[in-house]
Amino acid sequence: MNIILKIQRYNPDTDQQPYTQDYTVDVEPNERLLDALMKIKRFQDGSLGFRKSCAHGVCGSDAMRINGKDGLACKTLIKELVTNDGDTVTVEPLRHLPVQRDLIVNQDEFFEKYRSVNPFLINDEKADRQERLQSQEERMAFDDTTNCILCAACYSACPVLDKKPNFIGPAASAQAFRFIADSRDRGKKERLNMLHTSDGVWACDTHNKCTECCPRSILITKRIYQTKDMIKILKKVKK
Repeated sequence: MNIILKIQRYNPDTDQQPYTQDYTVDVEPNERLLDALMKIKRFQDGSLGFRKSCAHGVCGSDAMRINGKDGLACKTLIKELVTNDGDTVTVEPLRHLPVQRDLIVNQDEFFEKYRSVNPFLINDEKADRQERLQSQEERMAFDDTTNCILCAACYSACPVLDKKPNFIGPAASAQAFRFIADSRDRGKKERLNMLHTSDGVWACDTHNKCTECCPRSILITKRIYQTKDMIKILKKVKK
């Protein structure tokens, strides 16, 4: 079937404002949106800019807004977007990040916030048997958050960033929880204090948009809520 992709275009070297360009593409229902974009890139317009790498939902490169929702082009099937010949799919870059070109955004701010939570294991203690053992229950306490591929779809979907651009964001919050809840980590108090700010987890209004769009099914909103509870316990203990 033939579908129409309405793609937001923008080249900062030549364009004053973003604009929409329509492309008619012949696709099969079981093909992915990424396949359709590649057909445009290869056979219609080589100037179209977007990121891709593994094309299997692992690298997170091709996150974008698809019909107003954030997701991965490589995990979105055509049949999930349209039903009839001639239907239209709107494709836009992620929100809250500067557009570099077309569907490519500058992720510097996203990764700066991610790095600010120290997303790595903190433990200088000598390990027994050359490793730090952990029970299945201890692992499951944060297991889903280890699946993050840093695609920034949750960052784009978050309504809080519309009014509070300094909010650390869902991805950084979830990755902070990943180590805070890790029984092997010793940086819990430090991270909780870092997140105990107006731009930290308290900025989250629990819209749940991040969880809804996460391509790896991470319970981001729940993890932020749990982090808030841990901060309350920490501050109560300090008093």
